[in-house]
Amino acid sequence: MIRNKTRFALFLFSLLGMPLFSSTGMPLCAQDADQSKSIELPATDDGLPGAGPIRRYDWFKNLWNQRRGDWKNSIEKDQKSVVFLGDSITQGWGNDFKGAFGEMKVANRGISGDTTRGMLIRLQEDVLSLNPSGIVMLMGTNDLEEGAEPEVIAANIKLILTDIQKFNKELPVILSLVFPSTEQKKRPAEKIKKLNQLFVEFAKEFAQVTVVDTWSLYADDTGNAKLEEFPDLLHPNQIGYEKWGNAITPILQTRGLMEVEEDNFVLEDGYRSLFNGKDLTGWGFHASAKPKGKRANNGRPVIEKNIAFDGLTQSHDGRYLAKDGRLIVTTPQEGRRVQQLWTTEEFPNNFTLKLEFRATPNADSGVFIRKPQLQCRDYLLAGPYDQLKEYRPQDWNELVVIVKGNSAHCTCNGEILEADFKLPETGPIGLEGDRGQLEYRRIRIKSEN
Repeated sequence: MIRNKTRFALFLFSLLGMPLFSSTGMPLCAQDADQSKSIELPATDDGLPGAGPIRRYDWFKNLWNQRRGDWKNSIEKDQKSVVFLGDSITQGWGNDFKGAFGEMKVANRGISGDTTRGMLIRLQEDVLSLNPSGIVMLMGTNDLEEGAEPEVIAANIKLILTDIQKFNKELPVILSLVFPSTEQKKRPAEKIKKLNQLFVEFAKEFAQVTVVDTWSLYADDTGNAKLEEFPDLLHPNQIGYEKWGNAITPILQTRGLMEVEEDNFVLEDGYRSLFNGKDLTGWGFHASAKPKGKRANNGRPVIEKNIAFDGLTQSHDGRYLAKDGRLIVTTPQEGRRVQQLWTTEEFPNNFTLKLEFRATPNADSGVFIRKPQLQCRDYLLAGPYDQLKEYRPQDWNELVVIVKGNSAHCTCNGEILEADFKLPETGPIGLEGDRGQLEYRRIRIKSEN
């Protein structure tokens, strides 16, 4: 009945030529026109933020208006989503991202053909109006096709990050490096590498930003895209999308945006855990002198005295984190920081050490056995064991280290890394961070008397 009265009132007002008003006091027809105007692609660059190209081809204007018009109707539904902001690569992943992120609430805000300046213009209405729980960004490739220089593109993205920071400086942002393409697509490798280098540099200014190396993840030996992952040398196929999803999943989980499956691992007979899965009890930093020579520029922090983290869920600088059964070495804000976490216990006897690790693309770390470092990295990209057949990129891999006397036999998923790794008489177990994110779990040891 009320609905019928409302319809009659609208009809009557229209006959009388009287304006209808919204709750904000704006005439409804004017409000609709204003909303319609706000989603339309601006006709000129006058007064717009940023610099560089904005596409205005007819097909792009139609797509821009259509997608943004649809999003206007889902603002309430998409509140608190993890928002993916990008171009055709993002749009092509689909609204549900093909189930890549489980139950995580997601919103796809990719527009095919869009440039970084276009994304800057629509950031507030398409992204920030959703009060997102996190943002994943991939952008810049279309600017290159339009002839923009890397410095101009990077400046636009810096403006986007500045606006996000003003909106909420705690809001997690994952910045994916621009994927490789080819000169044939007006996206030469040297320009993409330069652009990504600029990304890494200015991301240091934003504590909420985590950079993921999605260039090394895909690039061939010449720095271009591979046909088996990018059939048109620009857009990923299902294989390519799966790799992108696997690359950012650990970061989404670490930032608390994506649920982690419970680990039902059962400790084997004779083993004891070196990590309880809940806090950093039994681990800490060792005192270290200020590095000299070549090591002076590797970002290694100076620790004045030994620090134990018993009962704490993270190190005092936040670099090492115990969460969801994982001991996480987080991505350093400055891009690279060499740092070790050590057990407070030493191990003089023969023992078998087992653990599992997972690395984001091109991540670099290490496991210290008494003192010497066994390289533990995203091996196929970062080396040195880049010919492994059983290594699982961006997935969990098992390290087994069997120590007898002053030598260790080390394997990854059963493949030999080092058959005779020389060791001192005694020492602790250590984990190193350098670049990217490394996670460790199921760290356990069986000692022999």
